[in-house]
Amino acid sequence: MISILREVYQFKIQLMEVKPPIWRRFLISNSSSLEDFHHTIQITMGWTNSHLHQFICGEDRYGASLPSEFAMNWDDNLRDETNFKIKDILKDEGSSILYEYDFGDSWEHKIILEKIVPYEKGQFLPFCMKGKRGCPPEDVGGVWGYSDFLEKWNDDKHPENEEVREWAGDYFEPEIFDQSETNQILLEAFTKN
Repeated sequence: MISILREVYQFKIQLMEVKPPIWRRFLISNSSSLEDFHHTIQITMGWTNSHLHQFICGEDRYGASLPSEFAMNWDDNLRDETNFKIKDILKDEGSSILYEYDFGDSWEHKIILEKIVPYEKGQFLPFCMKGKRGCPPEDVGGVWGYSDFLEKWNDDKHPENEEVREWAGDYFEPEIFDQSETNQILLEAFTKN
């Protein structure tokens, strides 16, 4: 009987050009598809999966294939992420990939493969180990829009303070990352199948 050794990848993902940094550290099976990797990133970062995305590794780009009626203006050179596993793209500790989400706001995330560890029996994956700061609200206008948004959010005397707080909703808190809630959402999302 042949035993297939499954490895676990520990990643750190950080939203680029945002200060102070917004980042997460998580574990995922190296045999997960890039599609599952995308869903893990969406959940761990706190995005709502409302926009297109792509992984960029050198000259290669991977993303979701769209039904033909929607794909007219979409990129023919984009590789279908369902056909690739994480281990096909990232193989060595220290290697990295770029993840872009929402091509209008252009949120770029740097993802670094920090460690490769053996799978432990009974280990639930994916699993978020740690993180800092809350995810920006969707459609806030990218890095520059978020900076402007935070300025208004943090200034009680700003004439648009109440408006931006109402727009962002009760769930948003820029300095708080809830690891427990994130792992609960990962558990629910990845045990449905």
